[in-house]
Amino acid sequence: MTGQNTPAPGAAPLYIPDFGGEAERLAPAAPPEARAFYRMVLPGVAQTGVDTVLSLSRKSSLWPMTFGLACCAIEMIGTFMSNHDLDRFGIVPWPSPRQSDVMIISGTVTKKMAPAIKLLYEQMPNPKYVIAMGACATNGGPYTAYDRVLQGVDKIIPVDVYVPGCPPRPEALIDGFLALQQKIREEKGMVG
Repeated sequence: MTGQNTPAPGAAPLYIPDFGGEAERLAPAAPPEARAFYRMVLPGVAQTGVDTVLSLSRKSSLWPMTFGLACCAIEMIGTFMSNHDLDRFGIVPWPSPRQSDVMIISGTVTKKMAPAIKLLYEQMPNPKYVIAMGACATNGGPYTAYDRVLQGVDKIIPVDVYVPGCPPRPEALIDGFLALQQKIREEKGMVG
């Protein structure tokens, strides 16, 4: 009777791999008591950088300022109503520029209103973001022929997201918020 590791008579020799130094590499590196303490207490905890946590929390807690200029403000107000439910994205409207981090320019910006918009923007804490909503805020819209209308709000403050339309529907503004959240998520790589 032949043993389990010996080949049958007339058959090719049985190959048994010899791992040699590989066996030590495949063995556990350290005993369980030498592992990190937090891994023993909370198994399955993931480590990540502070910049990632801050960008994720910043993108999920946007507070846009309730500030409207013209007809686009009606669509902006409609976006904040319950049938669109911006709370599911962590977006809650806020009445004060001192606690807001998103400014939505919704409507025609006249040269007379431009200093007030700039002042509100400067009162917002950093980091702050601007959404230009509608054709008037983007490039003057149908009022480009008038010299008292600003040809885009980006002439006085930096704009992060442009939402096209005259007036844009609430779904377009929601898409603008999602684009802003994506931009905030990507900003973490540029910090430092």
